[in-house]
Amino acid sequence: MQVAKSENISYTAGNDSIDAYLAYPDDAETHPGVVLIHEIFGLDDHTKKVADMLAGEGYVVLAPHLFSSKKLSHVLSQQNISAAMKFMMSIPVEKQRDEKYRAEALARLNEEEREVVSKVNQLLFVNRPTDMLTEYLSYGVEYLKSLKNVSGKIGSVGFCFGGGMSINLGCTGKTSACVIFYGETPNPIEKIKNVNGHIMGLYGGEDHRINSGLGDFVKAMVEYKKPFIIRVFPGVHHAFFNDTRPQTYNKQAAEEAWRMLVEFFKANLY
Repeated sequence: MQVAKSENISYTAGNDSIDAYLAYPDDAETHPGVVLIHEIFGLDDHTKKVADMLAGEGYVVLAPHLFSSKKLSHVLSQQNISAAMKFMMSIPVEKQRDEKYRAEALARLNEEEREVVSKVNQLLFVNRPTDMLTEYLSYGVEYLKSLKNVSGKIGSVGFCFGGGMSINLGCTGKTSACVIFYGETPNPIEKIKNVNGHIMGLYGGEDHRINSGLGDFVKAMVEYKKPFIIRVFPGVHHAFFNDTRPQTYNKQAAEEAWRMLVEFFKANLY
């Protein structure tokens, strides 16, 4: 592992700007770039830790805070995201995708809490601005390419919400390698035809909602002749990689997934 440095930066995204965490090897060499995409609750310390780990493996890592834009930050503030996160974590893992159970739990909140959680859920789960978020990530790719310590190839990796955004970025054709940790498949699935380079998807065997889309995903990868790897870890849940989430974290699966990630990027970005 190399010694890594980091800093908080912001980059231009059209008429907006995106806050981000930048981690990179502490040397005078050039390295491939990686766009690292956070979970649904925004850029947090866990994501920054993963960025540092990837930098230690020899990559310049940009971790955008996608919700920091002027168009989103009024709803997706850290305070509001934290409130929504607290609500979601209060629901048992097996019930988090049960709409009726969530609605009953939401009704038990006071009016102010309910309004905040509802607005966040509406924006993140019901009317998610996927195209706009993908554009923010595309600007992140261009930012990485502008850095003196970044060599030609750029990859992406994301978790949960970020996993879905990683493949959406891959579908722009701007990355050479794309890793998906339990993320949703692109909609429409035909976007896959625009992928350049290799794709790897890592999933928990008990993540039934996400896994329900894997059939169409694999079919599209074969139809459009895209090189890909799929690994399903039996008996583990959604978000198994995040060691700050004891409800779902699985140490064995997380360590194996990390080994696969490191080998995948080494094979496809260097």
